[in-house]
Amino acid sequence: MRIGELAEATGTSPRLLRYYEEQGLVRSNRTPGGWRDFDESMIERVVMIQHLLAAGLCSATINELLPCLEAAPEERTGVMERLLAQEVARLEAKRRDIDRELDILQALRQDTASTAPAGA
Repeated sequence: MRIGELAEATGTSPRLLRYYEEQGLVRSNRTPGGWRDFDESMIERVVMIQHLLAAGLCSATINELLPCLEAAPEERTGVMERLLAQEVARLEAKRRDIDRELDILQALRQDTASTAPAGA
């Protein structure tokens, strides 16, 4: 299938698909005329990539994770568990940072409200 067809089937843009290809996330063959020719399996792969990006993973991590996700369960290695554990830890740290920032802003807001002149 051509890039426009894959874009339509996955709700993405051809530009995004070219980016995915540059990052090694999707593959295509070239026709004799130089057109990209994507296998039907790329539809499911692009949808999976979109879900992983929405979960906050970067394209490099997704590139490492995709072979694990596409392998049969008995063929998956510890790579997948390690990558997922790293991403969970990263997001938990990010959540702690956000919670700390919220606490600071809420305290500042409270301090500002208590020192504001009446009627302001």
